[in-house]
This record gives sequence, structure tokens and C-alpha cells, in this order.
Amino acid sequence: MPLRIVPPRKGKSPNYTIRGTYLGVRVDRTSGSPVLKTARQVKRRIETEIERGALVPRGGKTFAIAALSYIRAGGDHRFVDRLADHFGETPLAHIDQAAIDDAAHVLYPDASPATRNRQVYTPLSAILKHAGAGFELKRPKGSAGQSRLRWLWPEDADRIFDAASKVDAEFATFLHFLCYTGMRLSEALWLRCADMRLSEGFAYLPTSKTEDPRAIFLPPVLVAALANHPRGLDRKGETVFRFRKNGYLYGLMRAARMRASGVTPVPREPGEADPPYLYDWVTFHTFCHTYGTWMRRYGGLDTHGLVGTGRWKSEKSAARYAHVVVSEDARRAALLPTPKRGKSVED
Repeated sequence: MPLRIVPPRKGKSPNYTIRGTYLGVRVDRTSGSPVLKTARQVKRRIETEIERGALVPRGGKTFAIAALSYIRAGGDHRFVDRLADHFGETPLAHIDQAAIDDAAHVLYPDASPATRNRQVYTPLSAILKHAGAGFELKRPKGSAGQSRLRWLWPEDADRIFDAASKVDAEFATFLHFLCYTGMRLSEALWLRCADMRLSEGFAYLPTSKTEDPRAIFLPPVLVAALANHPRGLDRKGETVFRFRKNGYLYGLMRAARMRASGVTPVPREPGEADPPYLYDWVTFHTFCHTYGTWMRRYGGLDTHGLVGTGRWKSEKSAARYAHVVVSEDARRAALLPTPKRGKSVED
């Protein structure tokens, strides 16, 4: 039951008492005050202490506490509600590999390994690590799904940019930035205004996912977009974009791709999937793949050249874009004989 304020009993202490259970923590203590307003403040303070982990149940911190802390720290809230309903007040010490495997089958009995990985294993790993109780999870076999490289043709990118501008002007600039720099989502969110020089078409990333600093070239089309940044760039101590990696940001992405598909965005229940639509496959990382693809197709770079941009650390990681251009050997099909009009192959 939730915490409640119990009035003082006649002939007993004149102070109010706080009793109940909150996020698995049992409470039965005096408020230390006969004033109801003060007792309410004490109750709220106790709830706050439980939420930040200062008070824990006898069995240790519960999943509910850890999940709430993770969300309040800016973690991705998608899929957490169903996990919280399943584990609830289970102590983190009791959540092991077997418990996670069981949760995946109970919550998503008909889902693919890739879906279970995305909606159970990945958020659980993030929550446990945030709570200091993480361990190396064994992902379900086939969790990586099929390795597919999907990217946008220029006209498709334009449609999404245009749709994004109707959702949020700064978000549209953000998508331009991802597309024309190849930056990963977290890298773009870290970038500060002080690390950019529009007049030189230059940005400097002090650290990246590969842990190496990187110089970023800003092509003219991106410089133009950044010059029209809705909040300007004269904010030296701030990040270029106001966004954080959370549900709000992913909601903007959903709204933009649905509008680009000609579909009106509608609210949905937690865990509910959208019906299929034209650009339902587009994610933030799609723009990174688009950058790599365009650099091959239109920039004329080979695998070695892609590594030279600094975006990829090895030729092995950049080699995935080799198939987006037709090889010189394949072009020799243009030399094949052509049957004369009106005659069959047998003739």
C-alpha cells in the first residue's frame, strides 16, 4: 500500500505517523510533528529518499526504485513500463540471467529474438548498470537480427527534413546535422557551440564512441542549415542542440517520419507498435548510414577513403558500404550483346 499519514491517537503521542510501503520499502515512523502540513512534507521527503535509493528494503534496492532512478536520469523510457509491471518490487539481487530470460518469454511470447533483445535485454541492461548492479547479459540467439544496411535516397531525405521542420525547426536542423556529418546520435548531442566554426565549415569532437577526438567537416548545405539555427549558436557554454536521448526525442523522430509518410501521428499506449507506414524503418542511425552511402555514391570515396574521414575506425567497419556502388567489373555488362529487335533468343 502507498504511504499514508496516520492521525495521532487519543492519549498517545500528539504527532502524526507515516506508514505504508513505497517502492518495496516498508515505512512506520513518526513525522515528529502534530501539524498536518509538516507531516505531509515529511512524507514527501521519505518518498524522495526512497526514490533516490537512500532508503532500501531489507532485501536490497528493488527494480521499481532502479527503473524510476534511470528514467529520472534521462534514460529511455520506452519498454520500461512493462518491465516495471513484471519485476515490480523484486530486489535487484534476484534479477539474474534466468529471471531475465523468463521475463522475455512471458512479456513477448511470440516476438522474435531481435524484438526481445531490444525491448527486454537492452533496457534491463541499462537499468541494472545505472543502479550499479549490471552484469554481462547473454543475449538470445539471433538477437542481432538480419544484418541490413538501409539508407535514404536524396528525395526521401528531403521529405523527412521537410516533415521534421513542421514538427520542430531545431529538430530538422539536427537531422541535417546527422545526415551530413555521419555523427552518431550521442556524439551529436554532446557537441558544444564553442567547438564549431561555421565560417570555416569546421567542428571539433573532443571525444567520440571510438574514444578518439575527431575533426568534422561541415559542407555548405549544412553550414546554411546551422546558420538558421532557431536558437542561434552564440551560446559558447551550451550544446548545439537542446535535445537529450530520451522519449521526447524519439517522439519527434516518430512524428517526422509519419508526417513524411503522409500519416497523421496519433497517441499510442505504452509498448503499442505503430501500424506499418512508408518510413517506419527510419531511425537516427539511418542518417549515419546515409552519410556513408552518399560519400561512396556521390563523394566517390572507396573503403579506405571512408576510414580517412575519421567516422570509421577500420576498413572492416567501412566495408559495409562497398555494395552501394556498382563495381567496374559489373559495369562490363554494358558490353554484352543485345538481341536484335523482333527476334527470339532461339532465332
